[in-house]
Formats: sequence, C-alpha cells, structure tokens
Amino acid sequence: MISDINHFHLFSGAGVGAAGMQDARPEIPGLTGRMVCLGGIDVDPAGAADFFGFTGVRCTVRDLFSRQQYVAFHGREPPGGWTEAMPADIRAAAGGCRPHILFLSAPCKGFSGLLSHSRSLTAKYQALNELTLRGMWLAMEAWKDDPVEVILFENVPRIASRGRHFLNQIVQLLRHYGYIARETAHDCGELGGLAQSRKRFLMIARHAEKVPAFIYEPPQRPLRAVGEVLGRMHLPGDLRAGPMHRIPNLSWKTWVRLAFVEAGSDWRSLNRLAVQDGYLQDYILVPEMRRGALGVHSMQDNAGVIAARNYPLNGAFSVADPRFDPSAAWKDGQAYGVRRWDASTGTVAGQQGPGQGAYSVADPRHHGPAKHSNEFRIVRYEAAARAVTGAHGTGQCVADPRTGWPKTAHGNKLAVTAYEDPAKTITGARFGSGGLCVADPRGGPDASKLHGKYHTARWHEHAHAVIAGNANGAFSVADPRPGLARTRGDHYLTAGHYGVAAWDQHVGAVSASACHDNGAWSVADPRVLPGANDKLVCRIIAEDGTWHRPFTTLELAALQSLYDPDDYAEAEEQGAHFQMHGNSDSAHRERIGNAVPKKAARAMAEEIGRAILLSRAGESFQLSSTPIWVRPIATALAVRGGEGA
Repeated sequence: MISDINHFHLFSGAGVGAAGMQDARPEIPGLTGRMVCLGGIDVDPAGAADFFGFTGVRCTVRDLFSRQQYVAFHGREPPGGWTEAMPADIRAAAGGCRPHILFLSAPCKGFSGLLSHSRSLTAKYQALNELTLRGMWLAMEAWKDDPVEVILFENVPRIASRGRHFLNQIVQLLRHYGYIARETAHDCGELGGLAQSRKRFLMIARHAEKVPAFIYEPPQRPLRAVGEVLGRMHLPGDLRAGPMHRIPNLSWKTWVRLAFVEAGSDWRSLNRLAVQDGYLQDYILVPEMRRGALGVHSMQDNAGVIAARNYPLNGAFSVADPRFDPSAAWKDGQAYGVRRWDASTGTVAGQQGPGQGAYSVADPRHHGPAKHSNEFRIVRYEAAARAVTGAHGTGQCVADPRTGWPKTAHGNKLAVTAYEDPAKTITGARFGSGGLCVADPRGGPDASKLHGKYHTARWHEHAHAVIAGNANGAFSVADPRPGLARTRGDHYLTAGHYGVAAWDQHVGAVSASACHDNGAWSVADPRVLPGANDKLVCRIIAEDGTWHRPFTTLELAALQSLYDPDDYAEAEEQGAHFQMHGNSDSAHRERIGNAVPKKAARAMAEEIGRAILLSRAGESFQLSSTPIWVRPIATALAVRGGEGA
C-alpha cells in the first residue's frame, strides 16, 4: 500500500535537500511511503531556478524579512511594492497543501565561524540571525490548525553557542505549538556515505500527539576517499563535462604555494621550507635573466635607479622583507589546504577559494608516468645496462669506481708542497708524478698585478710575461678573426653548433643525437614567467608527483552528492552535461556549499518517513538495530511524552 508523505522547504536554496528527500523510500511491513515535494520558498531567484531544475516543483521567490529586519540588513527602506511575508504566503507557496515534514535551513552566515565574532554582533548580521526565529514562527502559524508532524531545523554547529538565545526562543515556540524538540549533532558525510566530513547542527521536533513513534538514527557509513568520487569523473578542464568542470583561474603565486603544500596538510607546511635571505634555499625558479629580471634586494642593500617600468619581471624591483608572519596573515582555517587523493574532504562551504580552506586536491592523474625514468639515468657499476638505443641520452652512463689512481696517489702524485718546505725531485712527467704544486700564500690584494689571472689580452696589445702556471697569467687573447678559417670542409662551418632558432622560424630535421652543442637545438623563447598576481591555469607537479589543484565547481557538486558522474556518463558523450542556473562559478559554489547533501537528506527522510508511517499504522514502537537519534552526549531524540530514554 502506498501512502504519500508531503515535505515543504523553508529557506530552500538550490533544493538539493528537497531532491534528496524525493529520492527517499521509507517502508514498514504492508506500507510504503512516497515522498511528495510541495515546493519551497527562498529569496534567491537563481536558487529557486535550481530548485525547479532538481525537483521539478516550483519554488516561490519571497523575502521573509520583517520590515525592521530588512532595514537593519540592507541599510535602507525596502522598495515600493515590498510587503512582509505572512503565514498565508507560506501556505500559498506550498500550493495550499499541508506538509508532513517541514525542513528549514535558515541563513547561517551570522553563526558561521568564518565570520568574526565582532562582525556577528553587528545590526546587519543580528537581523539575519533573527530570520531563523521569524521563519519558524511563520511556519507554526501557517499550519497551526493542523500541525506538521515533524520539523527539521538544520544549521552550522556554531549556532549552538552564537545563537543560543535564538535557539532557546525557538524551543519555547515549538513547545507552545505542541512539539517535543531535541538538539542533535550529526555528520552528513557519515549519514550519506560521502567523501567529505560535514558536521552540522540539527534540531528535530515531532508533534507529540501525531507522532508517538520513535525516530531512529539513520545508519552511519564510513567516509569515502576523495579519489573514489573524483576518479570517476573526466579530468578537470575536459569540455565534455561542461563549463562547471573548468579549472579556476588562480594567481601565479597561489599555484606556486599549492605546489609546495604537502598533501593532507595546509599552508602551515610552507613554514617548513628553508628560506635564506628571502630565497628558497632548496628550490629556485630560473627564467631567462634579462635586465635584472626578478631581481630581489636584500633588506640591508640600497636599490638601483627607480625606472618608469618598475615591474618584478624587468628589473630588481623586489625586496626580501623579513617582516612577514604567515600565521598572522593567514590565521587559521587550513588556508591553501591540499587534500590527499585517498582521503575525505572537510565541509564544502560557500567560500571556495584555495586560500580560504582545504579546497585543493593532490591529483595523481597528470601527464602519465614520471619523466626521466630512463633519460639521464646512471647505471650502477655492478648492474646491467639498459638497452642501447639510437639516442645518446637515455641511460647510457655508468658510475665507474675505477679512478685509475692507486691508493698512494695523493701521497706523491698530485701532492701540494707547503711553501716553507723543499720541493720533491723534479721528474720528466709534466703532471701527476710528483709534488709539483705549491701552496703559495702570496695571494693578497695585489694578486691580480702579480699574475693577471684570467686576463684576456687585446689583439693589438702586447701580452703579459709568460710564466710557468698555465692558469695564472694572460694566456687568452681577443682574436677578431673568428671567420677567417671558416672554409669548406671546416667542421663548424655548416653543423650549426650552439645554433639558436628564432621563435617564429622552423628548425631542421631532428636527429637522434640532437643536443645544444651539436646543432641548432636551442630556441629564443620570448615567454617569461607570469607575474605574481597574473590569473592563469597551471599544471605544476609537486614533489609527491601529483598535481595540487583546486576542486572544480562540478567536483564540489559531486562531493555534495548533487552530481553523480555515472548518471551523466552517457549524456556527456552526447554533448549534454550537468549545469546549474546562471554562469557565475562563485554563485554556483555558494549554493552548493549551503546545500544539505542529497544523500544525507535522503537518509534522514527515510527514517522520519518510517516513523510517520508507523504512527499512521497505529504503532508506537519498532525494534531497530540503530540507536534512537541522539548526539554523543544527548538523550533520546523521540520518545513518548517527551521523557528521556
């Protein structure tokens, strides 16, 4: 036998929770519940459009503020034609029908930990917080003659502290209308078997006369790994998945920071990098250096001339400033946090930037296997060599322990005689057969005058004195005749050694032995590194071999169980894709972050629907393997007469 269970949503948002409740199928022996959505009401037109897209039911766009709250929040009087919403408007939004389940998810910004305590106390956010109490009053008055069986009030956990006085008033209001209310806490990720941990506050109230049956806690499921969900999706940026799967444009400095964040950690891992004199001691990015590009001055140095084009990329217009405290700048909140591929995420919130939380993932699916697995490989002396190929740079080197010198080499050959000691016997060998070097202390400030070390003589001048040391005098000359000996048959005439190809030209045939010093195998690349604040999409492979990148909007929808890649696999191949209303990624992310996960809503609706069916069948008790819905330190959720269990 089929029995309809109606549900209505106040502050409905995008309707993700409503869609989840529609999927619920509560059952008891002999009776099956069919969830019927009566609609929703919200102030956001884009959210209302999504509500209709996900549920197929109309959502009413209506401001639920009182006039006083409107003025406090917006700082101005409402426009002409604006009227306060009344209980009759709530009944009209439900199509004149009475719901059996009422779900409220009031605005939570004023209660969120992302908002400072001082700002939460301002008139603007206090008016937003008061909307929770007004919304509950409107719902109670709308159906006071025939009360709703079960009411769910969901919000952020911090409402239990920041909104304590509002919750106390709501509980008193519910009791006045005949409800028994319990405050609980749950993890939506465990209720829906999601790949994110989403701790939420939930106040659940049952009408004492209409629902005498217990409402049991939904079964808890283990959290899934991020990669288990994302691994079934197209790679980010793949157009087959639609525009919501595009990679966010981030500043260059953000990409670099993400690349250095350890997987499973956040911005605090950047503090473990070795920084010396304002530079990363163990890493360096080396662009083509021109005109002092990317030059950094020490805090104790003086700067050069300040030019008109004083950008970091075209001169030394940067400073190594030691006065920087990352902890003070980023505070907390796991800024630049990177999730492991095999771990679950935290709560998906409306704030979605990589610098605002752990909204990036260490994605192992980059361009295939790691490079240099064979190229530039050095084979151990006792190991077998790799296959000999035509290319000369693929693992054809050996670590040869045979230096050729006996153990006594440094006692006689290559010996350096102390300045005050007599030299050893002079032999016929030019080098390597005796102590024919001396430790000469006469370096000093005038060494260049004595030896002229590394001096290059002009072509039209005389040379310095010729002395015995082959690196201690002017044994170089600036010869103006570089092309005089270039005739047919000369090896360097046509081979293009150290040749540099122009960016807008083509190159010759690529040979198996192509290297920078045996042909035109270099290019004049005009592309410099981007500026620190330049917005772009990068693929920087981190030290752990994965691509540390932000979640795409579509991936956040998948983590919220709003989007299932398996359901859209066929459609995406045909050019169709999942799309929310509008073109703004930030608006999509805010609505996704504010939503109750679809699978978690379904799990809650099935347990509540089962209790309603039991009450309709005249039963007040059912044996269950799951506990009565409680939080870890709370008493039972639903008991006859409101007494503890």
